[in-house]
Amino acid sequence: MSREKIRFGKTGESLAVDFLKQKGYALVCQNYRTRFAEIDIIARDGDTLCFIEVKARTRTDKALPRQAVTVAKQRKIITAAAWYLKENNLHDQRSRFDVMEMVLNKGRWQVNLIPNAFQTDGP
Repeated sequence: MSREKIRFGKTGESLAVDFLKQKGYALVCQNYRTRFAEIDIIARDGDTLCFIEVKARTRTDKALPRQAVTVAKQRKIITAAAWYLKENNLHDQRSRFDVMEMVLNKGRWQVNLIPNAFQTDGP
């Protein structure tokens, strides 16, 4: 991945964090990494721990950013989230998986937060 794309993605993540804070979320962790996957943002929305995947794009004519969160990517995020919950002894913690679409259109960012964008197959 080019440095420009990495920088663009990091800008999108930073703006996503700002957006979440404005909406009352409390940032817990950013760029949580395991050997399975990375979770872009972990934040609290009230009593719910949110595992948030951020997708930043400049174009939506071929696909929406959320469409890049494939079933395979979802499985990786779910596995990393389970690891985080176990690592932090949060077994009974209410949680959900959100996706944030960040689209740069004509110099302006459009933000779309999708709560409960996907779910686990089990408990």
